[in-house]
Amino acid sequence: MNEITFRTAPIGLFDSGVGGTTIWKEVNALMPNESTLFLADNKNAPYGEKTKEEIIALCDANTQFLLAQKAKIIVVACNTGTTNAISYLRNKYKDVPFIGIEPAIKPASLQSVTKKIGVLATRSTLASDLFAKTSEHLKQEEQVEIIEQVGEGLVDLIEAGRIESPEMTQLLRRHLLPMVALGIDYLVLGCTHYPYLLPQIQQLIPAHIKVIDSGYAVAKQTRNILLQHHLLNEDTTAIPQHLWLANGNTEVLKQFAPKEKGLENLQISNF
Repeated sequence: MNEITFRTAPIGLFDSGVGGTTIWKEVNALMPNESTLFLADNKNAPYGEKTKEEIIALCDANTQFLLAQKAKIIVVACNTGTTNAISYLRNKYKDVPFIGIEPAIKPASLQSVTKKIGVLATRSTLASDLFAKTSEHLKQEEQVEIIEQVGEGLVDLIEAGRIESPEMTQLLRRHLLPMVALGIDYLVLGCTHYPYLLPQIQQLIPAHIKVIDSGYAVAKQTRNILLQHHLLNEDTTAIPQHLWLANGNTEVLKQFAPKEKGLENLQISNF
């Protein structure tokens, strides 16, 4: 594959389900010339309750699939996948640029006034060595209290298409209100699924609490790495192709498909 062809190769992204589409949307908004290939491994969702070994095996399989489709870069659009498997993937596929995603606890810690930040994430993300290392450093350097909360049950309901359900409201109240009571002024969403819950979250917490996720930062880093590797597609005349694939239910993916002009050619299918 020559350099010009490689520049037009797709950006590969994967997640355990629809959550990674929040990252996809940020990537597409920042780099509209780029073709994309998004893989939702929703047959194996959620990743958050699996062992580290299981998560690594699934992330490896997803990577192999995307590379077989000629992806020029891999975005691990999954907090659980990143915190548990990114080191393994980078070591195994040394010639492939990987972009990971971590809970945005650093910007929250730097901006917090109360020095109390809440983190809503999966069990595996919060238990990972990578998260522990980052949070411990910030606790010491910024003197912040990081209040962790496992978002148990949230991904399952999102994947089932039950975002606006009484069960979701009940779970969010149970997860969020104790952190609010402890005086947080920042809430970090540590799972790519959770931005889809933002409207409900903002109804349940006081207006002064700022909610942040990592989506835009991940898109910006992806662009920076593509530039560094001379892989950014700068051909504004090309029509980018977008494909979302799922190995389980595709109907839930269709619910989150963007309706913006120019994305009419987005295809969604099984593989």
